[in-house]
Amino acid sequence: MPGVWQRHPRYSLFVVIVLVATFYLLNPYQAEPSVTPAYLINDNDLPSRLARSGRIYDKVLEDRKGLIEKFGPAPADVVLFPPDKDPWPAYTVWDYFPAAYNCPHEVQRVGALGDGGKWVCGLSRVQQKPDCIIYSVGINYESSFEAEILANTPHCQIWGYDFTVKSFGPQIPKSMAPRTHFHAFGLAGSDKHDPQDTPPMYTLDSLMKMNGHTHIDILKIDIEGWEFETLTALVKSYLEAGQPLPFGQLQLEIHIWHKKFSEFLTWWETLEASGLRPFWTEPNLVYQNYNKQSTSDLAEYSFLNIKGNNIFIRDPKQPAPYDNDRHRGHATKRD
Repeated sequence: MPGVWQRHPRYSLFVVIVLVATFYLLNPYQAEPSVTPAYLINDNDLPSRLARSGRIYDKVLEDRKGLIEKFGPAPADVVLFPPDKDPWPAYTVWDYFPAAYNCPHEVQRVGALGDGGKWVCGLSRVQQKPDCIIYSVGINYESSFEAEILANTPHCQIWGYDFTVKSFGPQIPKSMAPRTHFHAFGLAGSDKHDPQDTPPMYTLDSLMKMNGHTHIDILKIDIEGWEFETLTALVKSYLEAGQPLPFGQLQLEIHIWHKKFSEFLTWWETLEASGLRPFWTEPNLVYQNYNKQSTSDLAEYSFLNIKGNNIFIRDPKQPAPYDNDRHRGHATKRD
């Protein structure tokens, strides 16, 4: 009797092909693919996550250039809030500055839902930090943010500044008050604290020297438009000195009143040059609703400082990395 191979040659060939393909796919020693699939990329370590966030943000910088050319073509030609249907598709100034940097840790809202709360990147990084320092500038008797920080971080101390009020808000319980320090001072781009100066104004560096601090973990600022003068002077001094900003994270409300797009772009690019990267944003819709504004002039932004050795970008035992400072055109060591 003829064998199966002789009676059904096509069927036999098909079986052989299936078996060979099966053994090949099951072979653990086959060559690795030349390109690693995205889902296999190791981003479990902090440097890898930061590198990926950097690549994502670099694309946004290129996209911004294209958007300016589309609606400009020069920054001086771009309108903050163009009239309806002119041009189309519509845009606002905030579309040019998305919070596109991925926080390498958990992101959570700290404080009240609505006005008062802030989005924080990696609160867990300071929960057990023995020298945790928080600065809060602009309080207005709403201290839900500060109260939640204190409740979740047993070692954090908070310094608060606001010359329009006399203390933190009622949200902070008496049991946590010993870890708070309030002063009716203002934050500005230069010191103005002579006897005739009311209220007294200080730069961030001056406040830190008064308190004996060299670093702030989280800095929250809401100073009704003075953030432009204040941060311009602060950032300039650190860029000129070639040093990283003295804080790891910034929660900032931006008031874009009476600004031109080109002015805001220059200021924003200065923040980027200093290492600040926005990871979260939301418009202040409460202000817009109560004041019946047709434009959204106020926006909350949260920034991560990607320069230096702050706790959000480097593990305590991790050596200081090098990064490519594109704004200066040379490599600088994070210190």
